[in-house]
Amino acid sequence: MTFHAKFSGYADPALHAAGLYIGGKWQSGSGITVLDPSTGNLLAEVADAAIEDAQRAVDAADAAAAGWRATPARQRSEILRRWYQLMTQHAEELATLIALENGKALADARGEVAYAAEFFRWYAEEATRIPGEFRHTPSGSHNILVDHEPIGIAVLITPWNFPAAMATRKIGPALAAGCTVILKPASETPLTAYATARLGEEAGVPPGVVNVLTTSNPGGITNAMLADPRVRKLSFTGSTGVGRVLLAEAAKSVVSCSMELGGNAPFIVFDDAHLEAALDGAMIAKMRNAGEACTAANRFYVQAGIHDAFVAGLTARMKSLKIGPGYDPETQCGPMITQNAVRKIDRLVSEALAAGARATTGGKPLTENGYFYPPTVLENVPVNASIAREEIFGPVAPVYKFESDDEAIRLANNTEYGLAAYIYSRDLKRAMKVGKRIETGMLGINRGLMSDPAAPFGGVKQSGLGREGGVTGILEFMEPKYFAVDY
Repeated sequence: MTFHAKFSGYADPALHAAGLYIGGKWQSGSGITVLDPSTGNLLAEVADAAIEDAQRAVDAADAAAAGWRATPARQRSEILRRWYQLMTQHAEELATLIALENGKALADARGEVAYAAEFFRWYAEEATRIPGEFRHTPSGSHNILVDHEPIGIAVLITPWNFPAAMATRKIGPALAAGCTVILKPASETPLTAYATARLGEEAGVPPGVVNVLTTSNPGGITNAMLADPRVRKLSFTGSTGVGRVLLAEAAKSVVSCSMELGGNAPFIVFDDAHLEAALDGAMIAKMRNAGEACTAANRFYVQAGIHDAFVAGLTARMKSLKIGPGYDPETQCGPMITQNAVRKIDRLVSEALAAGARATTGGKPLTENGYFYPPTVLENVPVNASIAREEIFGPVAPVYKFESDDEAIRLANNTEYGLAAYIYSRDLKRAMKVGKRIETGMLGINRGLMSDPAAPFGGVKQSGLGREGGVTGILEFMEPKYFAVDY
C-alpha cells in the first residue's frame, strides 16, 4: 500500500498495512485509490484483489478452520479481549484514519472507534457463554440434546459509512462462535479495515482466521466465494438493491445469509413531547455521521401543535453547525463520501423544492473543493415526494406535519423499509402503544441513539434478515445440532 504524504503524517505507522491480508501474510499492491472526501485528493492506494486472491483467501480460511473451531472458548475470548484493548489504545489514530478516508467529524469518528471496540469486548464475553439445551421428549421416549456449532467459513461485506464498527460487529461474533472469516470492506474506506486487521494480528489472531480483501470487482469476487462449497455464511451490510442480488446468488449454493439493508427511519414528535429533548434527539438521529447512516432519521413527522416550534429550533441548530474536513477538530459536519452522493442528495432536495417544499436553511450543494452538502431543513414537504421514499444518506431533515396518532402511524409505515424509528412523547404509554404499531426492527423512545453492542440490531420488511449484536448475534454464525439420546 502506498500513502500520500499528507496521510502519512496523520496515522500511526503501527497501523499501516501492506495490502491484501491472506493467511496471515500481507500482499502489497495497488489499483484502488482512496480519496480524501474533503478535498478529492489522493490519500492512498491499496491492492486490488482478483478472483484468484479470493480463492486463496477461502483456502486460507479453510486451512485455519479446524484449528480455530477446536480452540477453547476461553482462548478465543482472550484474543478478542486483547483486540479490544489494542483498539482502545490506538483509538485516536483509528479515529483520525476514519475521519480522513470517510470524512466524518473527528468527534463522530472517536465515538465509532469506541463503539467498534466494544463489539470485541462483548463477544469476548459471549464466546464463553454459547448456549445449549437439554430436555425430555413429551412422550418420554428419549432425551433431546441441542448443541451449537460454528456454521463455517463466513464472508463479511461491510459498507463505507462505519468502516470500523461494521467490521467488528461481524468479526467479533464470528470469531467468538469459532468461524474463520473473509472481510471485504468498501473500496472507499479500506484503510480502517486493514488497520483493524493489523491490530488483530498483534492480538494473536492465528493466520487464516481473519482475511481481508479489497477489490474493484466486488460482484465477481463475492460470487466466486459464494460458489465455493466451503463458504457457509454471508453477512452483508449495505443497500437493499445489492442485498437482493446477493441473496439470489447465495441461494444457488444455499448459503446462510444475514442482511442489514437500507432504512427510511421516521422520527415522530407528539405535541406532548419535551421540545428541547426532541431537538437534542433529532440532531443525534439525523446528524450522526452527517446523516450517512442507515438508522438516520429520514422523515420527521411532527404533530401540528409543536410543528412550528420544532422547525424553528431544528433550523437554528442545523444552521449553527460548522462544516469542514472531518479531521479538523472543530468540524461538526464533514463531507459526503463521494461527489455522486452529493448529486443524489441535491436531486432529492431539488425535487422536493419543486413540489412545494421550503428550505429553512441549506438546500444547495456547496461549491468549495470536496464533497460537501450543508445541513438542510425542509418544511411543507409533500408526503409523496421522492425524499420521503428514498434513503437520503445526508444532512437533510424533511419535516411533515400530522394531526392524529393514527395518521402518524400510517405515514411512518408507508415505506418498504423497517429498520429504525424514533418517537418523542412525555406519555410513555402512548409512545409504547404507537411503537407497537410501527413496522420496524428497532425503536428509540425519547432517544436519538439506539445502537448498542448488547442489543440486537436489524430490521424487518426490505431492511434485512437476521440480527447483529446482543446475545442473538453470535447465533447468526452457529447452527444447532440435535442429538436424540437414550440412556
